[in-house]
Amino acid sequence: MSPIKHLDRALEQALKSHESVKGPPSLSKAIRHAVFPGGARIRPQLTLAVAQACGNDDPQLSMASAIAIEMIHCASLVHDDLPCFDNADMRRGQTSVHKEYGERLAVLTGDALIVMAYETVAAASRRSSHRLAPIIKTISQGVGAPFGIIAGQSWECETQANLSDYQRAKTGALFAAATSSGAQAAGADAETWKGLGEWLGEAYQIADDIRDVLGDAQYLGKPAGQDQEHHRPSSAKELGLNGAVEHFDLLVGKAVASIPSCIGDRALKKLVAFEAERLLPSSWFERGERHIAIETLRQAA
Repeated sequence: MSPIKHLDRALEQALKSHESVKGPPSLSKAIRHAVFPGGARIRPQLTLAVAQACGNDDPQLSMASAIAIEMIHCASLVHDDLPCFDNADMRRGQTSVHKEYGERLAVLTGDALIVMAYETVAAASRRSSHRLAPIIKTISQGVGAPFGIIAGQSWECETQANLSDYQRAKTGALFAAATSSGAQAAGADAETWKGLGEWLGEAYQIADDIRDVLGDAQYLGKPAGQDQEHHRPSSAKELGLNGAVEHFDLLVGKAVASIPSCIGDRALKKLVAFEAERLLPSSWFERGERHIAIETLRQAA
């Protein structure tokens, strides 16, 4: 079974455990709409890959941590799409939750997914209960103030924002939580793996900025041109398109270099190289524009 199918099956089981015939049916439908179909599921994939690299002696806890990270990511997308922020009609190739179920249910859907994320981790911690508190702290720091994804969204409400601070909070923070919690679920040191998440997360945000300029709505699964429309900080605007691509490659290279020598290092490097190519395909650019070629990353893997 592929990693994504494995994660989707676990997500399905988690959602079912939070459903009841006595509960409000529209909320359950909206939650499912937010979670399925999924995107690349890269954050939970990283959680599981790091846990595997660290021995993965409690698979139930590592999977729960991965599911929690994905639930929180889905919640953030629901809130991002709201009329008070992006007012986006599409997400992941389908109507956004607020467009399909209304603004009130969209707010509640995001809230419900955040609560479900923490409950999912707590329920899976019986075997390694001493690891629960560090994981909860890590996930919370990746979500809340002053440096989590909520802070990242809040920077968009400021008149001025430092681009690097914005990118680290909006995207990098949850990636760092993904890699760190994967290590913690396996009883390993979170700091060793934090850099991988930070570098890759910042690269993801830069790729998103570039794709917002180059991509179309059908490819992105959401409206293009949102950064310019909403006057958001953008690496493509600040660095120029070529400069942003160069910075993306630099960050991906740092992410690969941060992976320590371990039993799963090759698999992790391949995952990073695959994602780099998926995010910014080489075919989009003239040969020579990429200072760190995808082929180089593959060789490193």
